[in-house]
Amino acid sequence: MRKIPPNTPVHRKRRMTVGLLGGSFNPAHEGHLHISREALKRLKLDQVWWMVSPQNPLKSAAGMAGFEQRIGSARAMARDPRIRVTDVERRLGTTQTALTLERLSRAVPGVRFVWLMGADNLLQIHRWYRWHKIFMSVPLAVFARPTYDSKALAGLAATRFARAQVPERLATTLAYRAPPAWVFMAIRRHAASATAIRASGGFPSSDPDQTQP
Repeated sequence: MRKIPPNTPVHRKRRMTVGLLGGSFNPAHEGHLHISREALKRLKLDQVWWMVSPQNPLKSAAGMAGFEQRIGSARAMARDPRIRVTDVERRLGTTQTALTLERLSRAVPGVRFVWLMGADNLLQIHRWYRWHKIFMSVPLAVFARPTYDSKALAGLAATRFARAQVPERLATTLAYRAPPAWVFMAIRRHAASATAIRASGGFPSSDPDQTQP
C-alpha cells in the first residue's frame, strides 16, 4: 500500500462547532444575547445553543419561574438565526453540567462543543458537581462580567487550570483544542442581570400556576 509522505496535509471533513450556554434564563436578557454573539464572532462558532435548565441545583426553586415561561423568554430574546433555544437537559434528564456534557457528547458525537460562561460562574464553578470533569470534557470560553473578572481569574478553578489557559488571540482555535483548554474573553461588559430584572418586576419570580404561600 502506498504510504503518505509525513508532511502531506490530510484533509478531513470539518465538524460543526457549537457553543453551549446553560442557565436558568430566569429570564433571558440582553446579556445572554451579547455573550452569544461575541462567542459566534470571536470563537468562529457555527451555532450557540441556549440550554434552559429544568432547575439549577445551586438555586432555590422558590424564586424560579416555570420552565415553559423561562424557555419562552429565551426564544423571544434569541434574535439571531444561529442561536438555538433547547430543552436538551430536560430531555436528557440532567441538571448537572458534567452529566449533561457526558450524555450530550454521546447523543451528538459529530459536534465540537465549547462551554460558554461568564466570569461570575468561573469564580464559583468549584461548587458545581464534578467540576474538574467539566474542564476535562470540553474547552471553555469565559466572558468578562462587571465586577467579577479579577476575582475569577485569581480563583480556585482558574488557578488549578492555569496551564490550560489559551491566549485570547488564539480564541478561534479553541473549539479544536483537546481539553483541558480555556480562554478568557475580555469583551465589552454588559450590565444586564436576571436578578435586577426580577427585582424591578420585569419578570415573575415563580410559576403563576403554582399556589403562592
